[in-house]
Amino acid sequence: SFLLGPCGSLTPLLSSPASGSALPFYNPSSRVVNGEEAEPYSWPWQYQVSGGWSFTCGGSLIDPDWVLTAGHCISSSRKYRVVLGEHDRTVTEGPEQVISVAATFVHPQWNSSCLSCGNDIALLKLSHSAELTPEVQTACLPPRDYILPHGTKCYVTGWGRLITGGQTANKLQQALLPVVDYAHCSQKDWWGSSVKETMVCAGGGDSSACNGDSGGPLNCPGVNCKWEVNGVTSFVSSRGCNTPQKPTVFTRVSAFIPWIEETIANN
Repeated sequence: SFLLGPCGSLTPLLSSPASGSALPFYNPSSRVVNGEEAEPYSWPWQYQVSGGWSFTCGGSLIDPDWVLTAGHCISSSRKYRVVLGEHDRTVTEGPEQVISVAATFVHPQWNSSCLSCGNDIALLKLSHSAELTPEVQTACLPPRDYILPHGTKCYVTGWGRLITGGQTANKLQQALLPVVDYAHCSQKDWWGSSVKETMVCAGGGDSSACNGDSGGPLNCPGVNCKWEVNGVTSFVSSRGCNTPQKPTVFTRVSAFIPWIEETIANN
């Protein structure tokens, strides 16, 4: 049977459920979703989140003690750990740092029953500080309220499914996803009212994020740094990860800078 996401037309990009619910099922697609293998450690803020010791989501290290991910990746009933300095998930390569999560902070306005309502963002406080190395670095975040111009060439990265309904990747993948601005993405024959101004759309063709990429970064040319994490991977169409005119939707990080700063300062 075809199981839709929590809003009926969307699906979060978990590789395994955060709260024990069944995974969405899709007919396989013949198109490559995640592009190509990334150069090892070229996105050194990328990490993987595991719940119950199984791969669940991706995310970004934004401070030695804090990581950024999606709200729908987190369940209060599970314990989490993050793996930093990862490239090939099937082998131990040396730079990995495995750190348990001491506390989770999901945005207070995140509604797990309505993925398209927005606020799909969470912060995880690590049990101890990550060691910064050439393979493990903190990400730059965009300025508050910064809006990416239409067509900006960004990269989504993650270990999610390589095709709709297929296997997750062993090695970190990257795909070039041009930004689709709100005026285009919110058109009726695109995402319509499902996309909000606190979101970023990118892609809409053969390449996209897919299940397992949730929480991971949308890496874009920076205002203050070479690269900045402008988006947190949130959802795709229930018709398939790389559905035409249904770009991958990300939480727009610049809309949540005050919440990020306040949460870190107070905890």
